[in-house]
Amino acid sequence: MTTRGSALNPSAAASTGTSTVDASTIVLGIETSCDETAAAVVMGGTDVLSSVVASQLDEHARFGGVVPEIASRAHVEILPQVVAESLERANIDVSRVDAVAATVGPGLVGALLVGVSAAKATALALNVPFVGVNHLEAHLYAALLDEPNARFPMLFVLVSGGHTLLVEMTSHDSYRVIGQTIDDAAGEAFDKVARFLGLSYPGGPAIDRAATRGRDTAVVLPRAMLNDGLDVSFSGLKTAVINYVRANPGVSSEDVAASFQRAVVDVLVHKTRRAARQINANTIALGGGVAANSLLRSEMTKAGEADGISVVLPSREMCTDNAAMIASAGWYRLRRGEVTALDAGANPNLKLGAGQR
Repeated sequence: MTTRGSALNPSAAASTGTSTVDASTIVLGIETSCDETAAAVVMGGTDVLSSVVASQLDEHARFGGVVPEIASRAHVEILPQVVAESLERANIDVSRVDAVAATVGPGLVGALLVGVSAAKATALALNVPFVGVNHLEAHLYAALLDEPNARFPMLFVLVSGGHTLLVEMTSHDSYRVIGQTIDDAAGEAFDKVARFLGLSYPGGPAIDRAATRGRDTAVVLPRAMLNDGLDVSFSGLKTAVINYVRANPGVSSEDVAASFQRAVVDVLVHKTRRAARQINANTIALGGGVAANSLLRSEMTKAGEADGISVVLPSREMCTDNAAMIASAGWYRLRRGEVTALDAGANPNLKLGAGQR
């Protein structure tokens, strides 16, 4: 492997701060937090030269969810090929890479360690910085890849299988969680309801498809905590769906899916509008797998237009786990002079908040 002397070697980066990081700085990103093996090359924080994602969907589908051991083994097998393909698609030699970023948490610890180990080894071989990235923070940059000049203060709405968060951002390095789920994440509720209805895995897209053939007013479902602060709860909604179907076994699955989806979206949009007003947000940005939901995207856009707030939606490809968002977040951290030591590990329970920057 060819290496080069770089102004961004670990010791130099720490001492020179942001002066060496500019629009030509190239970051190789690696993402292995769950069941997607991904690598991407991003220049200047927003110019995606390549983004490669190898899905493990088929390996996990028969289990109805992600099996950690299977995910880790699959990452080990496919990651070298994915990284090589990302460099090839970017049409650059590995020696052109200025830094390597990888997800350090949250996620499945075994899966995380595969990506972190590979990223640190690559950074060491190239004599360039390693940057550990919070997966939750990175989802913001998936939305900002197409809108890098979105105005602060910003309300970041992260809706995924593992998290539902409302995050106030006043700058790229200043944010705090102002609302979150007290039980099931939105994506988790989608998966559980889809499984109960006998729909395909993953549940989010399956519910979305089924809902197009159903009536979203067919089943009256609760909107828990709708006018109670900024936190959300979806566990009761999931239980209400199960109880209704058991009491009405002949009900259309499409009607149930549409009614359930409408209830989730109503809560998310209502809480988002309340939070945006509270922080005087100029922008609302969505991120996470549920941000690909068609009803959520349309209703959030309508709400933004009604309230005079810009709404930034990531492409559907960028809603799911990918490495372009990791590389982008890594670039912004690098610009602030934040370099991760090579003896750092993975943190499967890493949190997002005022203390995590």
